[in-house]
Amino acid sequence: MITALVVVSGIVMVASALAAMHLRSLVAAIVAVGLMSLFASVLYLVLAAPDVAMTEAAIGAGLSTVIFLYALRRTRDREADDD
Repeated sequence: MITALVVVSGIVMVASALAAMHLRSLVAAIVAVGLMSLFASVLYLVLAAPDVAMTEAAIGAGLSTVIFLYALRRTRDREADDD
């Protein structure tokens, strides 16, 4: 059961990384990277590292995604003001 969960998490992580590289929408790419971090935290939890899993979920999946989305929004606002 644990092996299957590790394999599925790894496959989803690789698929999310590939999706982030090939998506044309920046918002979708940011969400894909956040999804990859979320599955990395699940993988850490399965591998008996709950402190690393909580950190990855909070920083990698949560805070980084919010910062990227905020930066993207600020960049688009600035581009709209310049036009």
